[in-house]
Amino acid sequence: MTLTWFTKMKVLVMTGIFASIANYISTYKAGDPVYPWDIIPGMLFLLVAILLGCLVEQLALKVKIKLPNIIYISLISILMGVPQLFPFAETYVAEIDKISLLALCTPILAFAGISIGKDLDEFRKQGVGIVIVALITIGGLYLGGVVTAQLMLMATGII
Repeated sequence: MTLTWFTKMKVLVMTGIFASIANYISTYKAGDPVYPWDIIPGMLFLLVAILLGCLVEQLALKVKIKLPNIIYISLISILMGVPQLFPFAETYVAEIDKISLLALCTPILAFAGISIGKDLDEFRKQGVGIVIVALITIGGLYLGGVVTAQLMLMATGII
């Protein structure tokens, strides 16, 4: 399913609004609130990176290169943070630093939940096997994260 640019922009704006509210709530609890209007420059930087990434993806598809657009968006965002390549890199990094990663994930996960919810009948048709695979995957990711964290904490001498 191909989304129109108008639909992409609506989703990006809605995500930005929800993320700015989530960012405020998470920083308010920490004692140093970052108000939604304080992260507008950072969100605009992210919007530029996302739009450029989507454009690059469309160009890549024309030459038969099929990669997820998150790769292009991440690469562009990383390059925007390099001072030798982007004249406003220091400003970019400072503005992006005001945005909590968890705050960005909150609306995205909500949209994913809504998307799964509308396909619940298809999910039920998969049977119990899909639940077993999901539980093993989640357990494996958790165990892998715990082992990695333990090794890194031991290697750095923290524990």
